[in-house]
Amino acid sequence: MPLRYSPSEIFETAKLLSMENFDIRTVTLGINLLPCADSDFEKLCRNVEKRAANTAKDLLGKSEKIEAKYGVPIINKRVTVTPASLVLESCFTGDAKKDREKCVRFAKVLDKIARELKIDFIGGFGGFAEKGITYTDKVLIESLPEVLAATERVCGFYSLASTKNGINMKAVSRFGGIIHETAKKTKRGIGCAKLVLFANPVSDNPFMAGGFHGPSEADAVINIGISGPGVIRSTIEKNPKDLPLDKLANLIKQVAFKITRVGELMGREIAQEIGVAFGIVDLSLAPTTRVGDSIARILEAMGLEKVGTHGTTAALYLLTDAVKKGGVMASQSVGGLSGAFIPVSEDIGMVESAKEKVLGVDKLEAMTSVCSVGLDMIAIPGNTKTTTISAIIADEMAIGVANHKTTGVRIIPVPGKKAGEYVKWGGLLGESVVMPVHQKNSDVFIWRKGQIPPPITSFRN
Repeated sequence: MPLRYSPSEIFETAKLLSMENFDIRTVTLGINLLPCADSDFEKLCRNVEKRAANTAKDLLGKSEKIEAKYGVPIINKRVTVTPASLVLESCFTGDAKKDREKCVRFAKVLDKIARELKIDFIGGFGGFAEKGITYTDKVLIESLPEVLAATERVCGFYSLASTKNGINMKAVSRFGGIIHETAKKTKRGIGCAKLVLFANPVSDNPFMAGGFHGPSEADAVINIGISGPGVIRSTIEKNPKDLPLDKLANLIKQVAFKITRVGELMGREIAQEIGVAFGIVDLSLAPTTRVGDSIARILEAMGLEKVGTHGTTAALYLLTDAVKKGGVMASQSVGGLSGAFIPVSEDIGMVESAKEKVLGVDKLEAMTSVCSVGLDMIAIPGNTKTTTISAIIADEMAIGVANHKTTGVRIIPVPGKKAGEYVKWGGLLGESVVMPVHQKNSDVFIWRKGQIPPPITSFRN
């Protein structure tokens, strides 16, 4: 059924929100690469280049056309592809060294595609290892440090856990080392910013670095990620400080409703212009380094002196829940992650709180139980043990598995940096204080490997 909008509704909403950093954070085109698979690696790469070029050739131009039509900025244009593990399996020969080289070459093909399309990121270099690790997975995982060091725009992911399968601790154990190796190969560890480890990932996530085009999706589909932390903050600040929290939640829902309507209309028009299916609207409040574009500032506007203090998790729950409800009221196409992101280095309010030692890794972990994703863009000391990194990953996977939700980890052990020191990555990735981790070790627990079983609530058949 077509959406019933009047142009005046869109222009009214855009005008209302224009001073508060409302934007379409990303237009992401998902492309199915499974038809490109071939036992001949060179032919596979040619197939991928041709299919991506044909499908995405109009992404930039058509997005800019709709952006100009409605006056709502579209910040990023991106592409997600079928997970590399599914595409490359057909051309692997069993020679691990040569197959890892194919992984790196394939990633460079994706990087070339992204440059030629003039998009900022291409996601999907990863796979699924929730219950076991196949030969293909092992080769792909071992290639990740080199892949992330050798490319600029390729983003990686791996699913290590799910509510249905539990947590693959063998994979979790190895990824502590993979993250360390990636950090050492890239300036200030920035390669780690392009790698997300998931529990219960979604196949239609338009955001990076964890986006991929799931095998259950259409051949080509447009997914929209919309944002606007400044809009929510402004709404809260314009109302009395003694406004009851239920009424505050209702106000947030109303704003979420409006911006979801705008996002869906623009997304559907872009999809129609390109000639592909429209997928979902991901209404995720995602901070940027711009002043006023902060999730922390929203929580502080609710009445917290500083994000990270007692009450932070409750405030974040209220925000995430209200955003989800407002989005679902506005559209039947809400999907992806939808809620609130808490990437530390990209949120000036969280960076300030971390500097003052109000916000730490433990509190962030608690917050991830109620928000959209997980531990995101956290800088830790460069000499952090690989087993400690694996233990942090395991904790986050457990939250996702037990709560039937998506959680992720994007953590950066910054080479040469100690707790309390500062690191700057620049651009959208921002800057951060290096956060301390616990010094008591988790070595024996991680060395056990094996599988943490799924919860009893996973049995629903």
